[in-house]
Amino acid sequence: TIDPSSYGHRPGQRLLEGGLIPSNLLNGYQEALEAALLAIDAAFEASGSVSSIRLHADAYPGNILATADGPLLLDFDDARMGPRVQDLWMLAQGDDAARRMALMTLIEGYDLFESFDPRELRLIEPLRTLRLIHYTDWLSARTQDPAFPKAFPDFGTPAYWTERTHELLNQVERMTEPFESLMP
Repeated sequence: TIDPSSYGHRPGQRLLEGGLIPSNLLNGYQEALEAALLAIDAAFEASGSVSSIRLHADAYPGNILATADGPLLLDFDDARMGPRVQDLWMLAQGDDAARRMALMTLIEGYDLFESFDPRELRLIEPLRTLRLIHYTDWLSARTQDPAFPKAFPDFGTPAYWTERTHELLNQVERMTEPFESLMP
């Protein structure tokens, strides 16, 4: 399930305890992570009890092929249960205005088949933040793969962890913006 515990708290704890974060950057990353998790928990609590459905969970445009028979969705290894908005926000690309427009269009289309619960919109930035935490943990579990250094040469460097810390702090800021400013 994509939720604060499985995508945030547990992976975050593994990252803090994994020994990959340089000691001089560990406190800063931990503080940013804790602030992000507090904001995520608050957002999930404020959104109420949204229903979970089976998701692709990695539904970005790169995982869709255009075929003569219509779109073909690829890469189901991340499929799991979670809020339906997870697959929608990932499909909405571009700057903030373009993402809002794309999200509005996706929701209009979604509503043709099943009613979309607008409370889930509050979860977009928390879900984006959970994805960042989960992905960093996913990478950290693969550092022993012989192909890893070539594919991810910056992973584990001070610059990498500084960037991850700033990324979390930026997401905390986005999660504290008034909800209305995030509406499509």
